[in-house]
Amino acid sequence: MEDSERLAIAAHLHVVLRRKTGRVTDTEWMAGNQLYAQAMADFALAHAHEKADEELARLAERLQGSWSSPSTLRRGGTSSSSTASVVASASAPALAEEPQILPRSAPRYVGGLR
Repeated sequence: MEDSERLAIAAHLHVVLRRKTGRVTDTEWMAGNQLYAQAMADFALAHAHEKADEELARLAERLQGSWSSPSTLRRGGTSSSSTASVVASASAPALAEEPQILPRSAPRYVGGLR
């Protein structure tokens, strides 16, 4: 799956989660980090089952499917290596390694909430 497609799914899920649960998510992080995407999909699925919300469940399953597709692991270029590092870090038990997943070329805003 293309990165732009995964980002679109993450953005749609973000809007629905914000509207229905009040949860604020990071769409870029969700599209670029498999662990975060899985956590948000699990949260969305739990809420969807609790409230019988088919739209939320469908979006969460689409996000999960975007990460589990075989084409995700076969892509060429730099995104393939970052995906491989995300998949490799998913099996690592320590969460302290998670910040290393960010590509060094992508600037990140780190600031407080207002």
